[in-house]
Amino acid sequence: MTKEFTVPPVIFPTGTGGGGGNPNAANPNLQQRRVPTAPFQPARPAASSSSIPFMSFDIGSAASSFTGPIGIGGGGSSSSLGGANFDDEEPLLDELGIHPDQIWKKTKSILNPFRVNPIVHKDSSDLSGPIFFYLGLCLFQLLAGKIQFGVILGWIVVASIFLYVVFNMLAGRNGNLDLHTCTSVVGYCMLPVVILSAISLFVPQGGGVRFVISAVFVFWATRACTGLMVALADGGEEHRGLIAYACLLIYTLFSLLVIF
Repeated sequence: MTKEFTVPPVIFPTGTGGGGGNPNAANPNLQQRRVPTAPFQPARPAASSSSIPFMSFDIGSAASSFTGPIGIGGGGSSSSLGGANFDDEEPLLDELGIHPDQIWKKTKSILNPFRVNPIVHKDSSDLSGPIFFYLGLCLFQLLAGKIQFGVILGWIVVASIFLYVVFNMLAGRNGNLDLHTCTSVVGYCMLPVVILSAISLFVPQGGGVRFVISAVFVFWATRACTGLMVALADGGEEHRGLIAYACLLIYTLFSLLVIF
């Protein structure tokens, strides 16, 4: 004995036009196969109405507006980029107050112990050269196995203040030496001590040769510093001996750092 099962007919939709009609309208019990749809994507805002700058950036328009290098005529001129032109800018060293030509002129004036030229020091006093000499002295001392960065810097500051006070006390009301100029002169006259520190690397520790060489360089630094002090400020000519004695004490202390 067999059972018969009734199978409902399967109707495929053929569209709205050829009489197929809507299958759900003819038989609401039939399941309608849903066509998969694309995932939800938010609509992109228009370039003109966007409040985010990079959302409205157009590569094509940017490429068309820049047609040449900066400074050459065309859409990419310096005026269209906010007037950024670095041809008229000063060199970086000049903006930092470092003038290598002046430093070299002042250094050459110290190299001759018998004829120091105070004119180059009168024009402008700087601390760039003294800082280089300070770093050079610290470097040579480091090569000798002595770490004296803080000691040398502290002694330079104290020596500058000491010489400034002594000079103005001797000159009295006629003294017009400022601390900046005094520090610059003391720093530039450290050049003989720097050379002594470099030579001492090749001189044996014991013996009187080391002391004789140190005495020569101390005399060199004292003479240069005394001449510059008297020439750059008023009221020091009559007290040259006392100023030379103060300078001798200063550079003797630095030479003792090198010797011992």
